[in-house]
Amino acid sequence: MKPSLRIIAVLAVAALVFAGLVGCSNKDETPASPSMDRQGITLAPASPQAQAVMAVQNLHTPRLMQDPEVVGTGTGLTADGKPAVVVLLKSEAGAARVPRTLDGVPVATVVTGEIRAFKPVKPTPHTARLPRPIELGVSGGNANDLANGYCCSGTLGALVQKGGLQYILSNSHVFCGDLAASATDPDVSAIGDPINQPGLIDVQCQKLPDDFVANLSSLSSYYPANNNVDCAIAQVIPGMVRTDGSIYEIGVLSSQILEAYVGLDVKKSGRTTGLSRSYVNAINVTVNVGYEDECNGVAFTRTYTGQIMVYQKRSAFLAGGDSGSLLVEDAAAYPRAVGLLFAGSTSSAIANPIGAVLSYHGATMVGI
Repeated sequence: MKPSLRIIAVLAVAALVFAGLVGCSNKDETPASPSMDRQGITLAPASPQAQAVMAVQNLHTPRLMQDPEVVGTGTGLTADGKPAVVVLLKSEAGAARVPRTLDGVPVATVVTGEIRAFKPVKPTPHTARLPRPIELGVSGGNANDLANGYCCSGTLGALVQKGGLQYILSNSHVFCGDLAASATDPDVSAIGDPINQPGLIDVQCQKLPDDFVANLSSLSSYYPANNNVDCAIAQVIPGMVRTDGSIYEIGVLSSQILEAYVGLDVKKSGRTTGLSRSYVNAINVTVNVGYEDECNGVAFTRTYTGQIMVYQKRSAFLAGGDSGSLLVEDAAAYPRAVGLLFAGSTSSAIANPIGAVLSYHGATMVGI
């Protein structure tokens, strides 16, 4: 097969499994339907209960993660709704080494498997070339992101502003994930690179100038330094993006943001799974996330702290190609941004808190 036709969209994802933490259900899910597996319990990060669990989690996380079986930790709920430290494991073999309580706080262990990138994707209505100016929450990425016979794409997440200018927000690994100069791909991501819609994955790896909607304005937030966020921005080309920042199937946002809490109903619009709904099931998550230094490149790992975890079943909420989607509260009108999705698996999704993302770029949300 010709290299230009070998299409794989790269989404750096954590292979996390969290369903056992909140019980099981026989109900089927659709991408536009929230899970019904929970008990209606919430746990706000500022609450005394959450603060107490997070303090214990943070104290013990460095020791726990010295165990090669431990993938990460978080603050969530046990199956019967009690605040708990969540320990994520590669296999059942590690469970025997994890205590049932830590300083009197219950511990919930969940087998997650190795953390690695998702690659298979499928086309959806969000993959089409939209009329200009475009809405966001759709296919896009760096128009130069080809290497090793593959091309990479993700989701154009949201519209932000700073200094009187507007920028598309997505992940670093979507906008500037080409970190290495290799024999087959000597270039690396650079300021000014064209950002396209749809992404290369949806146009047979063709670099089409008519698809350009923005130009890269920031480089990687996680390599070489790790700034605890996976985010990048690209300055909008005039006339290419709706100035109100409307997201496909969600609409115009609030200009305000919302801190995530356990039990918060959320939704997102992304390239692969489209509009999907779920809820936050852990906060203050520490996790190792695997990346590649270019399309189908060399693997490496970054550790994140203070992240948001969202429940899903059978990849109904997040899948390969949804990287860069904006996580918002599930409100009918003008929802507030909660996080920027960047990692996930068949059973969970991980997002950077939106406050940390905006602070990193010195930006604010475009909205009402």
